[in-house]
Amino acid sequence: RARTAGPLRARGPLVRHTSAAEHARRIEVCRERIAEGECYQANLAHRFTRELDAAPRDLYARLRARNRAPYMGYLEGAWGALLSASPELLLDYAGGVARTRPIKGTLPRLEDPVADREQRARLLASEKDRAELAMIVDLERNDLGRIAEWGGVRVEGFPSLHSYARVHHLMADVVATPRAGTTALDALAALFPGGSITGAPKLRSMELIAELEGEGRGFFCGALGMLDLRDRACFNILIRSLAWRPRPELGPSAGEVSFRVGGGITWSSEAAAEDDETLAKARSLAEALESSVE
Repeated sequence: RARTAGPLRARGPLVRHTSAAEHARRIEVCRERIAEGECYQANLAHRFTRELDAAPRDLYARLRARNRAPYMGYLEGAWGALLSASPELLLDYAGGVARTRPIKGTLPRLEDPVADREQRARLLASEKDRAELAMIVDLERNDLGRIAEWGGVRVEGFPSLHSYARVHHLMADVVATPRAGTTALDALAALFPGGSITGAPKLRSMELIAELEGEGRGFFCGALGMLDLRDRACFNILIRSLAWRPRPELGPSAGEVSFRVGGGITWSSEAAAEDDETLAKARSLAEALESSVE
């Protein structure tokens, strides 16, 4: 039975730690580096936090109610808790098949049904978003090719459109037949971190992200999942996810919740549109914290 969310008492506002102007500056630097040939795409993110009184399981119930997603997960420990409403599959490994499903391309949902259908069509027709998805699909083909049989990697459903509470996404499946002796952990190591949240080439884009964001991402863009004794595995990418840490110095039920939102930057990116995309991704998370983003 679904858990009913308990009370939430805010101790302060939802805080955006990177201003829109600073995020735009980072995007322009990234575009310059792309023009210089350092990479083709890099995923830039920024962080929100809020201090509040609420049990993490109650926050997770709120998140489930507002943003149901196929790869949800909850993990709690003495360090705090992870509350994930991720729509993105990093790895499904079972029956001799390895599958990843990167996301590239996002538009916000619209309240009017006719306008929302037009929004879906607009995203499917977007050459920019298709190009971003194609870059990451090619990267993931290369990653899975490291553990696949010769000729054993294929692409399915390019592109497919998936709709969630607040956004529409473009996705595609990259599927591999692993070589004999390959394990789920081998496949996970080949894919991690997911190309959709780094960029291409992966290592250089990660270096650029570290330089421009200027702080570690913590759990954000990692992976949460399971691995069983029959070598089956399923891991998400930790996007649309909240990280809760206790703040006992503020009170017995006090904590700080943080989340990050980002998007892929290419040469054709426009800073204002990219910032709007991050806010569209943030809205369901902010609503779970009884707040809003503008």
